[in-house]
Amino acid sequence: MRNISEEVIGVIGAGSFGTAIANILSENDSKVLLYVRDPKRAKKTSRERISSGQKLGQNIEMTNDLKSIADRCEVIFPVIPSANFRDMISVISPYLHPYHVLIHGTKGFDFFISEREEINTENPLSREHIKTVSEVIKEETSVLRVGCMAGPNLAKELDARKPAATVIASHFDEVINIGQRLLKNDRFMIYGSKDLIGIELCGILKNIIAIGAGSISGIGLGENAKSLFISRGLVEMVYIGTALGGNLQAFLGLAGIGDLIATCTSKLSRNFTVGYRLAKGETLEEITTSMEEVAEGIKTVKIVKELAETYHIKAPITNVLYKILHNEMTIREAHTYLMNFPFRAEIDFIESEEDKTL
Repeated sequence: MRNISEEVIGVIGAGSFGTAIANILSENDSKVLLYVRDPKRAKKTSRERISSGQKLGQNIEMTNDLKSIADRCEVIFPVIPSANFRDMISVISPYLHPYHVLIHGTKGFDFFISEREEINTENPLSREHIKTVSEVIKEETSVLRVGCMAGPNLAKELDARKPAATVIASHFDEVINIGQRLLKNDRFMIYGSKDLIGIELCGILKNIIAIGAGSISGIGLGENAKSLFISRGLVEMVYIGTALGGNLQAFLGLAGIGDLIATCTSKLSRNFTVGYRLAKGETLEEITTSMEEVAEGIKTVKIVKELAETYHIKAPITNVLYKILHNEMTIREAHTYLMNFPFRAEIDFIESEEDKTL
């Protein structure tokens, strides 16, 4: 590592969350190089010192050159939509080396199907076809020290300097320590986890439940109904997440329950907003074309529905949300269906002490 006083931290992606992370780094006295893909936007942002509605810290420099990020920064925070991640990482890959540290903040799957493959009943969608972002980084680059950050991190609240926390997950203690050193301050707590895949899955799967919670608010079913939905959604997340390689503990912590609560109860959440606006009568096309940033849950619903079918996991919430998004069921029909669905026991994924002795 370079001398800390000379260290420059890279942030790839100047959306609301990427900008918020850049500002936290800057506030903690780090020099920050913030990447914007569009050169015109990079120049405008550099001149006006505003990115995604947030005033930029004085230590932040703009760039639209990924090679410059790799050359000048050993620690890089990529924070871009999952649909663009593999393309971005393939461009920067030739300039990355094993000494780099990448801690991403992307909450979505990379979905890869080769030209010779088709998804059908004979060759169903499986875990082999989808990757978490940490897996994409490892596939496309020589970087060894990879991590992710996930938790209740609504960007507008971070920008408003309200208290929050996140989880830095990595197989390497060094990556967790670097994340804590760079990001922790009096308002932003940093926890650590070794369950990299589990923490990534928490950030991905909660977006599905947030769409449904938004629809409940949108049609005015009340807080009792929303609480019921969120709790059942957590159970569904656990069954899907553990089947895909995560550990139960991740879903019961800050990146699981914590992020789930934030995204399912706030209009600052993009996925909650999608559900809310659908319930108010807008079409999915109208919503997505008017949103400035990606709601990852829309794509995730389809992927997880097919994965649940492949692995024979009951996923009633995901299934009805898929039907809502594809105009096969109205929101009121969906909630009537779920109220009559024969859910399994309240919680049966935690083995009791009595069970352990049997």
